[in-house]
Amino acid sequence: MRLVIAFLLSALLPVSLSRRDPLGWLYGPRAQSYYPASLRADASAAECPEECDCPPSFPVAMYCDGRGLTAMPTISSRIKYLYLQNNAITAIPDATLANATSLVWLMMHHNQLASDAIGKEVFSKLGTLERLYLQHNNLSSIPPSLPRTLRDLRIDHNKIEKVTPADLEGMDNLTILYLHDNALTDIGSSLKPLKSLTLLDISGNKLTKVPDGLPEHLHQLYLESNSIDSLPDGFLGGFTQLQYVRMAHNQLTDKGIPPHAFNVTGLVELDLSFNKLERIPTVSSTLQHLYLQANQIKEFTLGSFCGVVDVTNFSKLRTLRLEGNEISREDIPSESTLCLRQASTIEI
Repeated sequence: MRLVIAFLLSALLPVSLSRRDPLGWLYGPRAQSYYPASLRADASAAECPEECDCPPSFPVAMYCDGRGLTAMPTISSRIKYLYLQNNAITAIPDATLANATSLVWLMMHHNQLASDAIGKEVFSKLGTLERLYLQHNNLSSIPPSLPRTLRDLRIDHNKIEKVTPADLEGMDNLTILYLHDNALTDIGSSLKPLKSLTLLDISGNKLTKVPDGLPEHLHQLYLESNSIDSLPDGFLGGFTQLQYVRMAHNQLTDKGIPPHAFNVTGLVELDLSFNKLERIPTVSSTLQHLYLQANQIKEFTLGSFCGVVDVTNFSKLRTLRLEGNEISREDIPSESTLCLRQASTIEI
């Protein structure tokens, strides 16, 4: 008898509950398909808009992504994680987020937002917001009154032409800033006050020089695909934790690089590919990955890697890419096997 009852109960249960991945609503089909009508009714009672999904197992999240929305939905004060990406939303009026003061994540990438359609105070009351994703919109400036609690700001793939000190004032907690693929020509020293910033991506802009006064605690600095032809003296000397520098697809020449600009301890990866270098720049013996492909390098200068070669002095370089230059494998001196003894990849 017990077996019969158990079988009947299992037959009555929806497949989505009996075999459902507990995290399936994060990446699978529409979340509504995972829950029977009674559970969806409970979610509706908790002020979930019809065009969105509010999983009962995660009541502080609201999923409105990819729904063809052109305007902001009504947002309950209980919501902490709001997903609005991949829609056609054009504006964020001031009143839209008036009740959403508990937001921690706000995802609005891949919409059609314009700067003049975002309320001047729309973000000012979001005192717990940590992540704001606004990439792939039509913004011409950084929105005003951003909360100082932000840790991760992604505003790449827009039309931003400048960054002023007021735009990011007081953001002592910001650790990640994506500004790549905009129309920046100069950002001055606007980023210097960002004392917690560890990752800065300003590649794909219109910069002709390295910005002044970058935050000293950067761990990753991406400057690819600009028009930078020279580096300032002591370029990397002011950083205490920098490990990754990428400057591919610029206009760097030998004359534009000060002596020993990259000979700094701590650097792990340096990408100078697709520039106009004729010589291999001097790098630190602790560097592990060096990318120099598609330059105009005419000789293999072993001294760029090792000033002295002996049992204890040798380069830690593991990857060296030189293809697309004016040298061949025959140009590598025989003693390079001692200097580059840890290199597992040398491409020429």
